[in-house]
Amino acid sequence: MTDISVAGDLLLKTTTLQLDNVVAELRDVRTTALLNRQGNLNPPQLPSRKVLAGIIDGLRTALYPNRLGPSDLAVEGVDHYVGHTLNSSLRALLVQIQHELYFNSGTEELNHETYAQAAEITQAFARRLPAIRRILDEDVLAAYQGDPAARGIDEVLVCYPGVAAVTWHRLAHELYQLGTPLIARMISEIAHSQTGIEIHPGAQIGKSFFIDHGTGVVIGETTVIGNNVRLYQAVTLGAKSFQVDEHGSLVKGIARHPIVEDDVVIYAGATILGRITIGRGSTIGGNVWLTRSVPPGSRITQAQTHND
Repeated sequence: MTDISVAGDLLLKTTTLQLDNVVAELRDVRTTALLNRQGNLNPPQLPSRKVLAGIIDGLRTALYPNRLGPSDLAVEGVDHYVGHTLNSSLRALLVQIQHELYFNSGTEELNHETYAQAAEITQAFARRLPAIRRILDEDVLAAYQGDPAARGIDEVLVCYPGVAAVTWHRLAHELYQLGTPLIARMISEIAHSQTGIEIHPGAQIGKSFFIDHGTGVVIGETTVIGNNVRLYQAVTLGAKSFQVDEHGSLVKGIARHPIVEDDVVIYAGATILGRITIGRGSTIGGNVWLTRSVPPGSRITQAQTHND
């Protein structure tokens, strides 16, 4: 170790940072912050992003144990592995759902009704897993058939960020529908951070959906996408404007994102805004800016949209 390193280590060990005032000021901020609940220094615990990431990883391996599970998994042990993984993942999810319900309830402590509701949501979600696996199989097949560079379905499943993002979305969307929008949104943002693809869990997406490449794709909350739709990187399905109420606050939950009908292809960089409809079988070219509906079978290029 050099003399400089030794001196640096000694300085680090002997330096005392003066933090008492900082800690006190941070406490004062917490007691008055907008995020704080009426000065409560111990507000209800939120769901954990780290725990949710592990839960989704567990659910993915339970859905595809032979591809995403352990490499030494024997055929005769698959059902046992799936059962054990589901039990562990869903019990952990149950706890996170309790956190969200408790946080939203405004009550002082967890009660029997909260426990029962969390268990009911978890069980309903578990019952949806076979259907999620079936629709994901169609998504994976669509990716394989839609990409000439794909050498096999297994490659698509384990390598493609678009497939990973759609997998997370299918799971998050079910939780969104079941009444846990915070957990669903956290899951979607974990997927966003890992894949560069942002899909709001409220978005409704049909079968055989393929996002090719994917980086920069944004799909808004009230988007409705039909079957056999393909998107390329940097596509935005967003809102054109935002309504406000008499107090100037944004109105939440209104339909403000596009409807994309069956068999539509949207190429890289296209931006489609507002509650408009892209008719069935249409093709939207790269870098198009579109704020009007187009009929079925349309072929839209930049030159056709300069007046939008």
